[in-house]
Amino acid sequence: MFDLKGKIAVVTGASSGLGQQMALALARQGASLAILARRVERLEEFKPKLMEAGAKKVVAYKCDVTDTANIDEVAKDVEKEFGRVDILLNCAGSSKDKGVVEMTDEEWDFTIATDETSVFKMTRAFARIMQKNKYGRIINIASMYGLVGNTEIPTIAYHASKGAVVNFTRAVAAELATDGITCNAICPGYFYTELTTAVLDTERFQDFAKTMVPMQRYGKPGELDAAVVFLASEEASYVTGVILPVDGGYTAI
Repeated sequence: MFDLKGKIAVVTGASSGLGQQMALALARQGASLAILARRVERLEEFKPKLMEAGAKKVVAYKCDVTDTANIDEVAKDVEKEFGRVDILLNCAGSSKDKGVVEMTDEEWDFTIATDETSVFKMTRAFARIMQKNKYGRIINIASMYGLVGNTEIPTIAYHASKGAVVNFTRAVAAELATDGITCNAICPGYFYTELTTAVLDTERFQDFAKTMVPMQRYGKPGELDAAVVFLASEEASYVTGVILPVDGGYTAI
């Protein structure tokens, strides 16, 4: 089960963090990958690791997921190179962390564009390719913060953007179901990335996590792999519109 040999996967945000972890998970199952990010040099450095992990083919593309013209150009290039797209993993994101009273328009617009509107633009471009073959697996990386608020980090735009991704996922699932395309979301809890390390390493936040996360720890590398592989697989053909928290139980209490 869960063999992805012969499948073509597009992964955004593959230059670091969770994007790299989940790209490796797909590679280990034999998928070929188109990896996208603004830092293309980081993608080129990452390619050998994907090949060693089991990917049949890997091509890196410089892509700003907030730029419609850039996305559409990359989508055409990917289709020309691979012939089709089976899996889209929307993992790119960033955030300006402020509370509702302090946040500026610019900080709000940046976060919404990067974490929400980008998912729409990527999905629009690559779902068009998937429709040609009546097959697709779209996986959006939301966040447990898209399901609940929090009392420790003021990050109102991030909560709003990830909440939007959650319901965007449900709407796309309903809309594209008859095209053979599923759309699901993963809501990670606290995992180490370039954006989170400084906060997660503080004693204050570690104490907070022990109180708020039933497992009393952060997520470990690889603990998202099963979720992404399952949702990308043939075996998940009747699973769509699902919002899957991988958060150590944070959203259970």
